[in-house]
Amino acid sequence: MSKTILGGFPNRRPRRNRKNDFSRRLVAEHQLTVNDLIYPMFVLEGTGRRESIASMPGVERLSIDLLLEEAAELVALGIPMIAIFPVTPLEQKSLLAEEAYNADGLAQKAVRALKSSFPDLGVMTDVALDPFTTHGQDGIIDDSGYILNDITTEILVKQALSHAAAGADIVAPSDMMDGRIGAIREALEKAGHVNTQIMAYSAKYASNYYGPFRDAVGSASNLKGGSKVTYQMDPANSDEALHEVAMDIEEGADMVMVKPGMPYLDIVRRVKDEFGVPTFAYQVSGEYAMHMAAIQNGWLKEQECVLESLLCFKRAGADGVLTYFAKRVAIWLKENNA
Repeated sequence: MSKTILGGFPNRRPRRNRKNDFSRRLVAEHQLTVNDLIYPMFVLEGTGRRESIASMPGVERLSIDLLLEEAAELVALGIPMIAIFPVTPLEQKSLLAEEAYNADGLAQKAVRALKSSFPDLGVMTDVALDPFTTHGQDGIIDDSGYILNDITTEILVKQALSHAAAGADIVAPSDMMDGRIGAIREALEKAGHVNTQIMAYSAKYASNYYGPFRDAVGSASNLKGGSKVTYQMDPANSDEALHEVAMDIEEGADMVMVKPGMPYLDIVRRVKDEFGVPTFAYQVSGEYAMHMAAIQNGWLKEQECVLESLLCFKRAGADGVLTYFAKRVAIWLKENNA
């Protein structure tokens, strides 16, 4: 911002531009549109299955047939992409997470079904092992419980390749292993998946805001209160986020993400200012749950507060937001612009 003094009162009355609707619209610095929305969705095995999530009111786990019905509505609303997260049955979990790269696994089947029915809808997949491990951690553990980086990366590569083969448009490694973006990019290139994009969870913090998500995918009971601080970032650190982002870009990430969202908007701003790359943020399950608790208690107005929260992401520099409010927001935006 220019340091030139622009003038003082009464020559400048900032409220002049705020008086009328037309002028408020003309001088608005940022705008939220449907193009900013990515909708995270949870998918179940079976047919005709729909399960509510107690800690995330209004969010459901859906079987693939119902997922397709929902996707038809999302396409009609103009939402550009969904992110799918599989709910893995306990009997399919293992220490080495073999189900993660099963060509006929739940995520892979969901991707094929979605791309067959809605080829223009973007589909992003989660590349991480926590839904598939018996201990709920994002990688392979040694005898002390420490996550082994390089062995985990080998399995993440297999998982990403299986998603790309199924037709995923974007693979999104959320594990925070060192070097995994480069390994996945190299493998995708060698396999001919040169246009498969990578959205790296580059600055993913060891946050307390993930609890409801772990309930949703069924990893909370496996994790049993365990910590992820040896691979996810310390909430105290900001410069480190820039180092992580720089590494992921150098290794071949097309887009980067900051997670969680609103408590970390300063990180979004720093990333966007420093690198100028496509930058996304995740309004995570805990943020959603807090909003919904206040809304259901009548303490906050739903539409106004949710739209404000997402506009804050845009102001901070995010090019788009993963949010469980995406469908509702798309409906509101359509109604407000009608």
